[in-house]
Amino acid sequence: MQDQRATLSWTEDQVPVSDRFDDPYFSLQNGLEETRHVFLDGNDLPARFAPGFHIAELGFGTGLNLLTAWTAWEEAGQTGPLRFTSFEAFPMAPADMARALAAFPELAGRADRFLAAWDDRCASLPTLEAEMIRGDARDRLPGWQGAADAWFLDGFSPAKNPELWGPDLMAQVARHTRPGGTAATYTAAGFVRRGLEAAGLAVTRTPGYGRKRHMTRAVKP
Repeated sequence: MQDQRATLSWTEDQVPVSDRFDDPYFSLQNGLEETRHVFLDGNDLPARFAPGFHIAELGFGTGLNLLTAWTAWEEAGQTGPLRFTSFEAFPMAPADMARALAAFPELAGRADRFLAAWDDRCASLPTLEAEMIRGDARDRLPGWQGAADAWFLDGFSPAKNPELWGPDLMAQVARHTRPGGTAATYTAAGFVRRGLEAAGLAVTRTPGYGRKRHMTRAVKP
């Protein structure tokens, strides 16, 4: 089956918006700070970083989460590669990724390094091994042979993209998490939290970023 590309519109502030899901790819307030709050702090990173650490993600989007985690990894003094696996049904064209990431000048150096190595599916650098698994995560995740230390659950809003938040997929997230591993997401939707709990994860609701009152954190016992 041929890959389906993301189709985008752009706001005046150069924030990409998915035409398919009518949802922005990152926070209209401060996408970088929200990523740090939700996905780094939410997974207790960089404190948990160790050689061989593996992050998995639902929804690659612009690559902002990857760049934010990679920045923290290098700044923490890790010299081996961070492993990063992302599941994405509608990949963004590299030119659109570059345009979106230009909104974050402090990431410019790493964005350039990453995009120069990115072949539209993976990138291999001394401190980063990144892979995008294309297609519907409901189909692709069950057959994945990996297990993550931390999950970034970053699909479009559950109200607009419920398929990426269903209980069967949350069960697969739990199954592909190492013992003691974590997951974090910006949403506090009840059905998402219940799906994670039903999968055996210990779930807590914590303060969200900006105008979002709450977010969700989960730990695999």
